[in-house]
Amino acid sequence: MNKITPIIITLLLSFTVNAQFNKTYFKKLNSKRVESTDLVEWRQVGPGMSGYCEEFWCHPTDKNVIMMSPDMFNTYGSWDAGKTWSTVKDADGEGKDLARVRKFMFSYQNPAFGFAITGGGKLYKTLDTGRSWKEVHTFKGRHSEITVDPSNDKNWYIGPGDFWNVKKSWRHINGQAGKVNKNAIYRSTDSGKTWQKFKVGDSEKIDVGRIVVDPNNSKVIITITNQGVFRSTDKGKTWKPSAKGLQVNRPRDLDAYFDKNTKEFILYLVDQTAFVGNGKTITSKGGVYKSTDSGKTWESITGNLGVDLKEISTKALQNRYWKSLSYWFQTSVKDVRTKYPELPTNVLDIWHRIQVNPTNKNEIYLSHNTKHDKAFLMGDAWKSKDGGKTWIAVARTGLYWKNNKNKAYWESRNNPTNTNTTFAHLQPEMDRRENSWGNRFLELSVDGTAYICLDQQVLASKNGGETWQQIDDNETAPGSKRWVGRGGSNLPGRFMLLETGIKDRYLLTSGEHGLWQTAPLGNYPEKMEVAVEQLEGQVHHGGAHSAGTVAVHPNNPDIIYFLSYRQNHRGKLRRSIDGGKTWENISTIFAADTPAHERLVFLNSLIIDPNNAKNMYFCATKKPISQVAGPYAKSLTKGDYGFYKSTDEGYTWKLSMKGFHPNASIRRVVMDPKNPETLYAAVNDDNGGLFISKDKGDSWKEVKISSEIKNVNNIFIDRNTQDMFISTGNENGTDIGGGVWKSKNKGNSWERIFKLPYVWQCETSPVNSNIITVSAPLAHRAKAKNEKLNSGAYVSMDSGKTWNKINKGLGQHDRIVDLKPDPYREDVFWASQKGSGWAIGYLKGTKKGWSEK
Repeated sequence: MNKITPIIITLLLSFTVNAQFNKTYFKKLNSKRVESTDLVEWRQVGPGMSGYCEEFWCHPTDKNVIMMSPDMFNTYGSWDAGKTWSTVKDADGEGKDLARVRKFMFSYQNPAFGFAITGGGKLYKTLDTGRSWKEVHTFKGRHSEITVDPSNDKNWYIGPGDFWNVKKSWRHINGQAGKVNKNAIYRSTDSGKTWQKFKVGDSEKIDVGRIVVDPNNSKVIITITNQGVFRSTDKGKTWKPSAKGLQVNRPRDLDAYFDKNTKEFILYLVDQTAFVGNGKTITSKGGVYKSTDSGKTWESITGNLGVDLKEISTKALQNRYWKSLSYWFQTSVKDVRTKYPELPTNVLDIWHRIQVNPTNKNEIYLSHNTKHDKAFLMGDAWKSKDGGKTWIAVARTGLYWKNNKNKAYWESRNNPTNTNTTFAHLQPEMDRRENSWGNRFLELSVDGTAYICLDQQVLASKNGGETWQQIDDNETAPGSKRWVGRGGSNLPGRFMLLETGIKDRYLLTSGEHGLWQTAPLGNYPEKMEVAVEQLEGQVHHGGAHSAGTVAVHPNNPDIIYFLSYRQNHRGKLRRSIDGGKTWENISTIFAADTPAHERLVFLNSLIIDPNNAKNMYFCATKKPISQVAGPYAKSLTKGDYGFYKSTDEGYTWKLSMKGFHPNASIRRVVMDPKNPETLYAAVNDDNGGLFISKDKGDSWKEVKISSEIKNVNNIFIDRNTQDMFISTGNENGTDIGGGVWKSKNKGNSWERIFKLPYVWQCETSPVNSNIITVSAPLAHRAKAKNEKLNSGAYVSMDSGKTWNKINKGLGQHDRIVDLKPDPYREDVFWASQKGSGWAIGYLKGTKKGWSEK
């Protein structure tokens, strides 16, 4: 065991006052907010976004300030135009703050002052350009919009509804899917201190999408809703319909252009595409419109946006088209194909976003979501550079464009046919597929930079859409396929295997993006960063995307196994015998008669007997607590929950539950470091406990622990001291034995060394047993306030005598699914987060990057 270095001793002395392990400290921890120390500095490990992002907003006056709130409930800010990102969530809050922000907005007069509204109606305020936020109000119901009067930042407006829920708020001939709020628009005339409510139109319920205040006249406001376009001339007190010139009046998005010098004010609107039967085919209404009289009247600038589907010879597009018609007419695909068998020669797609370049009124962008919004056309963003007369597909990705399909038709429209999007690790997958990425947002910065999100990656164009580059990752060197994240990950992090038989190769599992390994930085200048490369997932056509747990053969580090729980190869054990270059399925353990995107059981603790590699074990957890929620397969056609063992290197598996109580939920399994025949299992259901097997998992017996403990979430055994640690508690905060318990005598007696209502994990350092890490999530269903305090990462450098909360820099301190000390260095820590990827933590004062020798 290594001795503690002088720098660590100094740090211990400096923090002892803050975190004495005694009743006083834990009483404070369980009763009031405790601030994180700066003992550990966290930085995100790549890859970048790797998850859907619909909420992405640029500051209206500062091109360098960008905010985003992806779908994994993390929220980031950038103050250098996307070169780097940092979490803006409160490091010592509950962790639920700023979740799925629907819009950020900043003052035009005071760029540091702004508001953010979440889908759940929570209003946050910033006075430091978005670096920190404070919750100031909660509105009932769903909310989708907030805006400010560009000429007076005392005037703010909030719109209720679920307008931007692209997976649920689809439009059809009879109306709209999804939920809507009671009719209201909220107004504040005192910079958000107080709010008044005003009704819009006659409907009892309404869905507000955008609110725009005329910069030339603060009394005039235009809003788009599910009930159409409305206009107010008295600062929002009263509203009248204002849709003269619109064909459909079911607006999808609204943007505005304003020239400060000439005072020219133009509104741009995209209307819902409506299909109308016309003999054996259909015609379409809707399109793009502008208003030059502050929303009184509208004129079409749809131009040549319609396309001739007879000229586009791709079955994928045609299938999407029939599905779109089917949904619009609320009937079956078979019925619409029978009734309207001929493809239309001039049809509009389903467009859902519009943006105008703040520096050029004639440069207009559109986007559609072919994956989630019933759209069907290729090209993920379209653009007009002549004010709407002509349009081209300006973001072109995938096999359709690579193969120059229907080249003559696109050239007749003066539309380039080359691919012009560049991705990071997803590039191979993007090049293999046709075109169904699902653009989630469209946003233009004050300098005209355009941003989109294609298949979970954020891209930017600084040259008017000629080319697009992913802004989530930095490649260590051109062509290396090794990536350093920029700090804005939306990756579902899972288990981290840090000891793999190769010292510098750590294996990192993830949801939706497969299996990764750490990689050399090469000549990359920032040596404190960590580079990663994908071993399995999108890098291989048809690869497994959701890896739950991974293990390495004890005698051959080139043999790697992992279990997949969702998407391609779900329920199977995958194996590579060449260090991850190629993969094969060697067994199918679980199956269900449901779509592949649904989750089967969650799989944990894949371990291999170091003395006999034929023996392998894992557990299928019945009560998952740290995994990403649903959708789940409701019933299995193969497999069940519990402890599994194999005696033939993973080819066949047996469920072995003898000695467990009925419906036991086994969350973790570990092997005794001194005796591989002895296994321990942590059972986390409400009848949970700690179990031991002395016959390689054939039978189990409950270990006596404190009667206070209700749920055991994790078991860890220090290889050097043989001390055992169990992590306990539940999300309701009802387990009075919650915390971390330690046994120095193989489980004969236990003492509590850490006390919070809910703890997921505790581990010690392999090189210094005095270093202990603890992951404590939010007990989010607890009723008592004190049971929701101080979730996050903790470290003790003195065997649990004193503790430090170390959340600073983590994107999701309340959802750390794996936390552990580095196996080779005392000054490095690792964290995996439910939706913010992986992170490396350096002890304060560390100057040497992890990859430096």
